[in-house]
Amino acid sequence: MESQALFSSLHLPEDLLKSLTRLGFTEPTPIQKQAIPVALKGQDILGSAQTGTGKTGAFVIPIITKMMNSSYGAALILTPTRELAVQVAKVVHDLLPYRSGIKTATLIGGEPIGKQFRQLKDDPRIVIGTPGRVNDHLQRKTLNLRHTNFLVLDETDRMLDMGFGVQLDAIAQFLPKERQTMMFSATMPHNIMKLSEKYLKNPERIAIGAAHKVALNIKEEVLHLKAAMKYDQLLKELDQRKGSVIVFVKTKRAADTLADQLCDDDHNADAIHGDLKQRQRDQVIKAFRNKAYRVMVATDVAARGLDIPHIEHVINFDLPQCPEDYIHRIGRTARAGAEGSAMSFVSPSEAGIWKDIHRLMKGEAVDSKPAYGHNQNRPERDVKFKKKFHRYSGGGNRARA
Repeated sequence: MESQALFSSLHLPEDLLKSLTRLGFTEPTPIQKQAIPVALKGQDILGSAQTGTGKTGAFVIPIITKMMNSSYGAALILTPTRELAVQVAKVVHDLLPYRSGIKTATLIGGEPIGKQFRQLKDDPRIVIGTPGRVNDHLQRKTLNLRHTNFLVLDETDRMLDMGFGVQLDAIAQFLPKERQTMMFSATMPHNIMKLSEKYLKNPERIAIGAAHKVALNIKEEVLHLKAAMKYDQLLKELDQRKGSVIVFVKTKRAADTLADQLCDDDHNADAIHGDLKQRQRDQVIKAFRNKAYRVMVATDVAARGLDIPHIEHVINFDLPQCPEDYIHRIGRTARAGAEGSAMSFVSPSEAGIWKDIHRLMKGEAVDSKPAYGHNQNRPERDVKFKKKFHRYSGGGNRARA
């Protein structure tokens, strides 16, 4: 079988090769080709690669291999967001061979803790979670990490941005000193390098491409326009484009109100942000994945870990406050080699942020054009978003008042 031939040099268990074949994975990505052999040797890894390049498989495949080859040991995978934890858990479940006997637990906030207690009572060997909920279980003594000899920190830069550094240190106190640790990050700022010195022992540095550069298959554009012109321009962009779209905004309220406004203008849209309960967030993502609606309006909670292959366009209605999040936002399109587009609306007040993004990108040029040619005096519509806070309830459109 094709994937068995291509993956066979990595010395993976036969049943795992069958799982890869069943899922249609025909060839390891560059980060997987480099990271998997190093991980299987038991060496620590500090890895970086552009988003959408298969980092999850680079650590999940060796973890499953180690679990299948030995009845001893366990793995802890930490992610910054609930969405990313759920995404990683899905990859683990999909790759675990049928009747492997390897139990898993997903420990995230916003879910009934009773369900997690039941998972932990089954002695899971692979635990995926966010730092806050993992720490919660450690304090309750419902999670035992004494035999955890494999630690993964995924999207480590984002974890530090979100203030999880203290919680990571607290978790580390419960882990064996002798363990294998892998840190993966899309960007490698100075604080990540310092953290690696604390957690990693003689790590193998693996870098695929330039972490601060955008994938070549993403077409970037920017429109310079007044803030009050953004909504009219968004309607134009949606009318001119085909396929699924993620629109990023700055705040939770803006996500709700913009999604409602789009529905009022006959676009199938819904919103996702941190105020939604986990069940609601799962519903929104599932519906978007199943193409129940076309436009997802999101805060940066969805910028990482959201792997939906049919996303064709990313529109930055508001620029991110953190320049690194620009990379993660536009990385939601052009997944796994597909092509995609990224459009950014830049108002005068966001000019400084846009310059910071350019500096981060090391001067990489993007397509820049005014919103209405050279006529910046076009009449503007001051958009008054309606304050409605309805949730996705199973249809393509959000409910209206």
